[in-house]
Amino acid sequence: MKIVVLAGGLSPERNVSLSSGTMVCQALRDRGHEAALVDLFFGMEGRGVDRPEQLFDAPIPEQFKKVSSQAPDLAEVKQSRKDKSASQFGPGVLELCAMADCVFLALHGTCGEDGRVQAALDLLGIPYTGAGYLSSALALDKDMTKKLVANRPGVTTPRWETVDCTADDLDAIVERTQLPVVVKPLDSGSSIGVFIANTRQQLRHALEESRILGGRTVLEQFVKGREFSIAVLEGEALPSIEIIPKMGFYDYANKYQAGATREVCPADIPEEWERRMAASAKEVFATLGLCVYARADYIITPDGTPYFLEINTLPGMTPTSLVPQEAAVVGIGYGELCERIIRASLEARKKGE
Repeated sequence: MKIVVLAGGLSPERNVSLSSGTMVCQALRDRGHEAALVDLFFGMEGRGVDRPEQLFDAPIPEQFKKVSSQAPDLAEVKQSRKDKSASQFGPGVLELCAMADCVFLALHGTCGEDGRVQAALDLLGIPYTGAGYLSSALALDKDMTKKLVANRPGVTTPRWETVDCTADDLDAIVERTQLPVVVKPLDSGSSIGVFIANTRQQLRHALEESRILGGRTVLEQFVKGREFSIAVLEGEALPSIEIIPKMGFYDYANKYQAGATREVCPADIPEEWERRMAASAKEVFATLGLCVYARADYIITPDGTPYFLEINTLPGMTPTSLVPQEAAVVGIGYGELCERIIRASLEARKKGE
């Protein structure tokens, strides 16, 4: 098959996305596919090619493989593109995608998981991997997701409030919020902009930082327990994975720096805990109308209650990512996982999902 792997873009998770795309592209090439890796925002720029189709044979840039410990400066990234068009699609990207049998979306965060890229590809009749535009948009919005799933059978989610840090009175928010509290951007991932505030001063700082990421922010009840992630692949749950950071919580650095976090898969928990978490993840998956694959994050309290936090419709595929680890436990290798995602996605697009 001819497959375009779309990565990068203008998300705070840009570097993670490029690493995911690099691994996916290499795995697909190793399995005999014609695969081209392209940065959504830069397109052909800096790749040493004159025509989009030449990217199917172009080497994969080495610098894409490693995830920096710091999120990128997006203003700097935007300024560095020679093509000063307002389009999110860089030179040659859509032309390249139109040549493919399928576009593998290795995008993360607001640039790729919010449904806009999916909608554009739908309008152009180009098949792509993962959920459709509407389900993607719903799942990325943490407030909307919680509103839709909070009363579903088997789904428990922490209490939350959504505020606008650019418009609301920060002093009033600080005063009324029960501590400790988790502060997170409404529509970002990779724990970028996430804070655990134990004091009023920490909360005020977190809210001020949230303004940089758009302002709309979720204040979520802090739930003390063990942290897990569980993937749903084609409607069925994979074995869960427990996440144990060596220091602090599972923030951006702990997610993508090798050795920063211990991950146990399958998780060493009672069978009933696993069953309840899997049932909850599948319920969230179905309620949001998702398809193909996704990864849900949970905190399980000492009494075995799984608290649903959020669900990721284009989970990471980097060397330290969770879904490939979970798939490996049931005998699905990395390359096979990529192919399975593509096959299931092509079926979903035929059904209009």
